[in-house]
Amino acid sequence: MSTQPQPLHAIESRAIGRYIRVSPQKARLVIDLIRGKRAADAIQTLRFTKKRAAKDIEKILRSAIANAENKADSAGESLDVDELFVSRCYINEGPRWKRIRPAPMGRAFRYQKRTSHIVVELAEHHRAAAGRAEAAAAEAAASKGVSGAVRKVRKTLAGKKKSPAKKK
Repeated sequence: MSTQPQPLHAIESRAIGRYIRVSPQKARLVIDLIRGKRAADAIQTLRFTKKRAAKDIEKILRSAIANAENKADSAGESLDVDELFVSRCYINEGPRWKRIRPAPMGRAFRYQKRTSHIVVELAEHHRAAAGRAEAAAAEAAASKGVSGAVRKVRKTLAGKKKSPAKKK
């Protein structure tokens, strides 16, 4: 039985914003601008888009990036945020708030305030995942044997720098 490391898969993450108070039709105009773009480019696009929905979508995109970082940290893998791109993004219609506006002669007009459910999914580029797998394999090969164990100990000791003692 070989002890080769398992192949690493591309990291994917998703973030969902529910009950966002914006019309789905208007929000789809903004979400179409970032579909398929790299995460950093999508943030820049949203930052300079003059639509009210752009602020909410940017917040959800940043949440998806943070989810990807957290997922990579919990798996013990390194993640290059620059290699993330918007793989899927869509907007579903949420519940409508029914309201009544007074009308002439004692009547009332009904109107609806629309809400949206916004979904943004990110994925790591397959080339970045392959490079991460090669780096992990090289690290595993370097840590074999006695000299590898010594390297591990030195690396952990270098990471744990002593903080200076506080004077009272």
